[in-house]
Amino acid sequence: MFTGIVENVGRVVSLIEKTESWALELDLPFKDKDGMEAGSSLAVNGCCLTFKEDANQLARFDLLEETLEKTNLGDLKQGHFVNLERSLPANGRLGGHFVTGHIDACGQIEVFEERGKNLYLQVKVPKSFQQYLVDKGCIAVDGCSLTVCDVSGCSFAVWLIPHTLGKTNLMSRQVGDSLNLEFDLLAKYVEKLALSTLDSK
Repeated sequence: MFTGIVENVGRVVSLIEKTESWALELDLPFKDKDGMEAGSSLAVNGCCLTFKEDANQLARFDLLEETLEKTNLGDLKQGHFVNLERSLPANGRLGGHFVTGHIDACGQIEVFEERGKNLYLQVKVPKSFQQYLVDKGCIAVDGCSLTVCDVSGCSFAVWLIPHTLGKTNLMSRQVGDSLNLEFDLLAKYVEKLALSTLDSK
């Protein structure tokens, strides 16, 4: 479980196809090794990955074809920057919202521009997920817990403050780029329960 509060930004060292999987190697900026043991979880652009071995500055992960196809990790190249968040400890502070690290879909940037002192980011989502877009609701964008605004059909927007830009890789994004999206877990459960109730009548 994660919170969508990005801790740091890492750099891609390599993404190489192996016999049984793809091997991703990242250069990590963490000063301590807490939560970086083999088998531990790390959200990379919001996607939950498992440390292949104990990590220090370098970390290695095995990725499946499905992960590359359904997330923007398949677009990674050497030198790209990725958002990082270690899993939430039992006594940790929940600063964002409940994030599982399971990407629902990729969205595409439609607008990314300065408006006043902040940046306005507008994203288009697949039509099958538009029901989860609620004004002032939560969404994880490349692992960042953000507040939804300006919902219109299959599009939503978020405002990015300087703190978010300074702590994440979002500043390097451009119109047309693909973003990993995880919609609010509570909304998906409510939908499931509501549909089950309606179907039983």
